[in-house]
Amino acid sequence: MHPASVKSAASRVHRYLDRVMPAADTRPATLHEAMRYTVFGGGKRLRPALVYAGGQLAGVEPDALDPAAAAVELIHAYSLVHDDLPVMDDDDLRHGQPTVHVRFGEAMAVLVGDALQALAFEMVAGAAPVLAQRWTQLLAEAAGAAGMVGGQVLDLAAEAREGPLSAADLEAMHRRKTGALIRASVMLGASAGDLPNEELEAVDAFARDIGLAFQIHDDVLDVVGTTAELGKPQGSDERQGKTTYVTLLGLAGAKREGQRRFEHAVAHLDSFGARAGDLREIARFVVERTS
Repeated sequence: MHPASVKSAASRVHRYLDRVMPAADTRPATLHEAMRYTVFGGGKRLRPALVYAGGQLAGVEPDALDPAAAAVELIHAYSLVHDDLPVMDDDDLRHGQPTVHVRFGEAMAVLVGDALQALAFEMVAGAAPVLAQRWTQLLAEAAGAAGMVGGQVLDLAAEAREGPLSAADLEAMHRRKTGALIRASVMLGASAGDLPNEELEAVDAFARDIGLAFQIHDDVLDVVGTTAELGKPQGSDERQGKTTYVTLLGLAGAKREGQRRFEHAVAHLDSFGARAGDLREIARFVVERTS
């Protein structure tokens, strides 16, 4: 069950995205229909929830964070469209419905991803100049070669090699591929306030750890979840021969490691008291969710 902070964030960012995205019949209609199919087709909205929770800790009103929350969800949505392509993970199901390339064709899926990424940066560019610069840098670093795209390249290289990755290589890959955007989500919110450097560093440490905990739990869910629960094919990691935390540590070991990373993450929030309530709630959801 989704916690209240995630449900509230999901509703809020959904309304905002519905307002700022082009209507489905805006020319070229196929592109905009496919963009909306991607963005409104499902998903937990975890990353926007982390933006708002990071902002809550920094004393920032949700209205001021809507563009950043929308932007990080658009980057996440674009990444899923491209990940699902035949040349990448070749998945036909996402959020329980046909993936974008199955529904609209491969060329349109590539263009949808491109358009969503561009729209994300348009969202953050509209903020006040200092904040727009800060948000743009956070988002670009998380999405590019130093983050998500670089992590995907490491993943492709891992698939081509013989034998499993080491634990250190697996962690390095996932800190980029999955963790970087989760970290950016938290920091987009927290950096919008006036937290002192030592508090920002503590939030950053939390964000880095919870991003890894998220990926470890994802690896567990790929084994124990069902296709209906996950909204995508169960067991796809094993079929593709990927190194995961489950293949390295075993199922019980991966569960313990995910719990350890969660505990390490929330320990960074001890000094914040109730201000970090939503971040703690979302962190627990990360390691207890069923999809």
